[in-house]
Amino acid sequence: MRKYFGTDGIRRIANTELSPIFVYKVAKSGAYVLSKHKNKRPTILIGRDTRISGTLIESAMVAGFLSYGANVKLLGVIPTPGVAYLTRKLKADAGVVISASHNTFEFNGIKYFSNKGMKISDEIEEEIEEVMDSGKLEELTAKNEKIGISEYRYDLLDEYVYFFRKNFDDTMEKLHNNDFIVGIDTANGATSKVAEKVFTALGINHIIINNTPNGININDNCGSTHLDNLKKTVIENKLSLGVAYDGDGDRCLAVDENGNEIDGDKLLAIISKSLIKEGKLKKDTIVATVMSNLGLNKYCKKNKLKLLQTDVGDRYVLEEMLKSGYNLGGEQSGHIIMLNYNPTGDGILTSLMLIKAILQEGKKASEVAGLVDIYPQVLVNAKVNPEKKYSYEEDAEIKKAIEKLEKDFAGNGRVLIRPSGTEPLVRVMIEGADQKLITKKAQKLATLIENKLQ
Repeated sequence: MRKYFGTDGIRRIANTELSPIFVYKVAKSGAYVLSKHKNKRPTILIGRDTRISGTLIESAMVAGFLSYGANVKLLGVIPTPGVAYLTRKLKADAGVVISASHNTFEFNGIKYFSNKGMKISDEIEEEIEEVMDSGKLEELTAKNEKIGISEYRYDLLDEYVYFFRKNFDDTMEKLHNNDFIVGIDTANGATSKVAEKVFTALGINHIIINNTPNGININDNCGSTHLDNLKKTVIENKLSLGVAYDGDGDRCLAVDENGNEIDGDKLLAIISKSLIKEGKLKKDTIVATVMSNLGLNKYCKKNKLKLLQTDVGDRYVLEEMLKSGYNLGGEQSGHIIMLNYNPTGDGILTSLMLIKAILQEGKKASEVAGLVDIYPQVLVNAKVNPEKKYSYEEDAEIKKAIEKLEKDFAGNGRVLIRPSGTEPLVRVMIEGADQKLITKKAQKLATLIENKLQ
């Protein structure tokens, strides 16, 4: 059981819970664990988003790395997938992203990437924690000429821009349409600089909003978690499409020309269709999580595709993709992974694949997004005894109630029960065509679980 790392790195209130001393230990321990099997001085890349605490956390990370003897390249403000890409391209030993993703500015976080540009495993995170708490950090101190060196490499942002040009220049030139205009919401985050560079370089007409970060306005009623501003911009300016990224740029959600949301499930369907036409969807399979909508399942069945569903979390999606040789996966939240390009979610890449698909179809965004009919979902939390939150599987009455619901739905609804990893809650999620009906059934089942698991 991990003590400091969660499902997406370490995330805490900056400068109190995520103190400079704590960050120093995370860095020094991480440098040791990630490079202990190498007979050379490790090189580590560091990127960050636009939070006011970013340079503070960065300074503590640098101190920890240099103290161990690692060399550091500081990338400045750059999206998470940019760090992953550059870590592989430059053959660095590891990469670090300082960000709290979609959270508000007072939070910050640390995500480690391996030399393959992928998030490190649970096991490596546990090993880092063991070193942090071992009391042996002083033994890992470099001396004299072995102390590490840091350098600013903000110029490497252009390498990340080139990655998009290399993959989309020719296609976008052929598909160019002066009447196709995209609204872009960068959430005042890590994509604030690079998104406009990419869209301008590819000749895509666009309007950009929320790209004036001041350290505290990241994700503030903007970006992929707050689409209202983007919807308004698209409708008022009669745009063809709107795309929104989260604070660290690894997610993308979109809205069509009418302001209707295009979520991660719809994005997976749209991109899969485009890949199928090019003969590039490996094993005719999409990897998603158990939270993906029933509509995506029905899309896959209709088009003779296989849908594999993992535990919630992009790392579990990626693990399944790597294990079985699939190249498209993602989450409802817009974290889409395309292994032909990058081993992590990339908001800008996702938006370009969406734009490419729409232009290739020669249809409106709303028509292309019609591939998937999204079923209403209702989520109700049942408060239970924390020692019993996994016991619902063993309770005969609860099992019988779930089985009856699924039988009544006859393939047009779904029940998903998920114990919370951090709270004394069992989450009851029901999907179905009738919002009122599934709300009533979810509340009834949650009440039963509460009563039985006290």
